[in-house]
Amino acid sequence: MARMHSRKRGKAGSKRPLKKAKPTWVRYEAKEVELLVAKVAKEGKAPSQIGMVLRDSYGVPGVKIVAGRKVAAIMKEKGILPQIPEDLMALIKKSVQIKKHLEGMKHDMAAKRGLGLTDSKIRRLVKYYKREHVLPQDWSYDPEKVKLLIS
Repeated sequence: MARMHSRKRGKAGSKRPLKKAKPTWVRYEAKEVELLVAKVAKEGKAPSQIGMVLRDSYGVPGVKIVAGRKVAAIMKEKGILPQIPEDLMALIKKSVQIKKHLEGMKHDMAAKRGLGLTDSKIRRLVKYYKREHVLPQDWSYDPEKVKLLIS
């Protein structure tokens, strides 16, 4: 499958193990992993960062394998899931950075194109999250207001 805004292809990257059973060497139980997720989330980490912290510091190969649920589901149950999803927030931050760059470099056409593509991705993602009831129906992406949210 080709990339979204270029003709590049590729599926390189690390793959997760096919085995869905909990490894015998994992010393944490499901409740303990849920408490660890809550502890790391209160430090301000995003769900993907929580998975990496648990993998690197606590030796948990995968939260879903051990706890039976994904990190975001555990955070939602505990009431510590951010209102704006992580992938949407990353795109918004990218858009703000590109705009900041364009303030100083007004003739950077590649950056202007990148801004248009990023804003397009944001609009598509917002449409999806509204359809799935993750974001409220009256939520809208306003680039000027978002700059205040990020800062």
